Amino acid sequence: MMLARVTPYKMKPDSRDAAIEIMNELKSDILDLPGMVRFINVWGQDGNGYVISLIDESAAKDTDPERIKALWGHFREHLQGMPEPQTGEVIAHWEKAATPAQ
Repeated sequence: MMLARVTPYKMKPDSRDAAIEIMNELKSDILDLPGMVRFINVWGQDGNGYVISLIDESAAKDTDPERIKALWGHFREHLQGMPEPQTGEVIAHWEKAATPAQ
């Protein structure tokens, strides 16, 4: 079974560039979390965003919540508050096939 961890967050104004740089530096640590299949970060112009992680349930039990909090801790000075992840079962994961180039 696939799980999704959805984490809403709010960044302080003018923190976008610094936060993206931190995220890119942490890429391997993020992708190395147990069960990580896909990582998506969505950020609106108002600083509100969502991290959506697709996770293989069989390995997700090995994820230490403190490890995730520690990753978010790298963004502490840019966040308006520490995010609270929510986890649920993925009931649909659709992807449109790419159209071959001609």
